[in-house]
Amino acid sequence: MPQPTTGTLLFVGCATLDSIALVQDYPAADSRTVATDFATAGGGPAATAAVAAARAGARTAFAGVLGTDEEGDRIIHGLEAEGVDTSAVVRDAGVKTGASVIIVSRATESRAIVTRPVPPVSFPAGSRFFELLESAAWVHTDHLGWNAVATAANRPRNVHVSVDAGNPIPAFSPLGVALYVPTIERLQAEYGAGHSPEALLGKALDDGASAVVATAGSDGAWVLERGGQAVHVPASAATIVSTLGAGDVYHGALLAAVAAGLPLVEAAAFAGRTAAASCGGLDGRSAIPRQTINLVPASN
Repeated sequence: MPQPTTGTLLFVGCATLDSIALVQDYPAADSRTVATDFATAGGGPAATAAVAAARAGARTAFAGVLGTDEEGDRIIHGLEAEGVDTSAVVRDAGVKTGASVIIVSRATESRAIVTRPVPPVSFPAGSRFFELLESAAWVHTDHLGWNAVATAANRPRNVHVSVDAGNPIPAFSPLGVALYVPTIERLQAEYGAGHSPEALLGKALDDGASAVVATAGSDGAWVLERGGQAVHVPASAATIVSTLGAGDVYHGALLAAVAAGLPLVEAAAFAGRTAAASCGGLDGRSAIPRQTINLVPASN
């Protein structure tokens, strides 16, 4: 992995404003359901990852596209309150900010999401995004931010790229990606379900990634670096209110730990603990711990 850095981690992609209701069971048609809790909070894979990294002590920035509406204002305020640099966010009066209504079922520990699509993520020539892209220590993208990073005409050749590949990314290749973080299901869809996790990670390295961390929910994660052996990292115990945003939190905490210099297996364990803690909140952010990354691996 690249050397430790105190430089900026740039997160590119999706930001939303989420309204979340916690219920015992999903509502039936034409019914009235009383929620046991309700919250409105920022969401979106890249934006939530930026918050998780910031709470782990990293210097972070977020780049995405928001409308000039109230939802966009609230997203900006929430990110800035976490110390995330929003100078590369594009405010476009011609679009509506991404927003979601989310029902979380306590009985099934699952959720149903109704969402307004996020505007396409693109940046005009000469915008602040390109300045940050050139100077950032790492650039992390979700499925919506990937194209803007991959096609940037002035993207530095030595930029370290981290990719959240939990969702499909059209025409994506891990070639040149320093930290590729798909789900096991995504690797199975790409390479075939008959392969072991170790073999799936190996195929991703064969396709050009430098390191792969494949997440598998309650089964933990598998880690493989070029020239090394695959390692399984068990999941951390969690008291679950909602798993909303837990994967996004994992990505932000993982990158913060890697950037700080933690070995990749230890970084994956740190990310797992952080994501597990975040499940104690109804929304994807309120329970993310504020913490310092310990560069001396803890003995278990």
